[in-house]
Amino acid sequence: MLSKMPIDLSKTSRDDVDKEILRMGMIAELDAVSLYEQMAATTKNKNLKKILLDVAKEEKTHVGEFQALLLKLDKEQVKELEAGKKEVEEKTK
Repeated sequence: MLSKMPIDLSKTSRDDVDKEILRMGMIAELDAVSLYEQMAATTKNKNLKKILLDVAKEEKTHVGEFQALLLKLDKEQVKELEAGKKEVEEKTK
């Protein structure tokens, strides 16, 4: 993502702007998690690896914060997350 918003919010309805901001925040945090974990897997320096994995863990917390607020704003998202969870449970029994 590299500090650039992936969508033009001027084309988003007023009712959906905050939800889209939260989704972009989640995308940015997940991208950071991936980057830090890849760097940790690459380095031979144990201290650097430890710090990178700790920072990645913090980014996962940020994803959870954004998701928690998104779920308060988007009831359809709550419903679809539950549907996805049920589908996985059924297919992985």
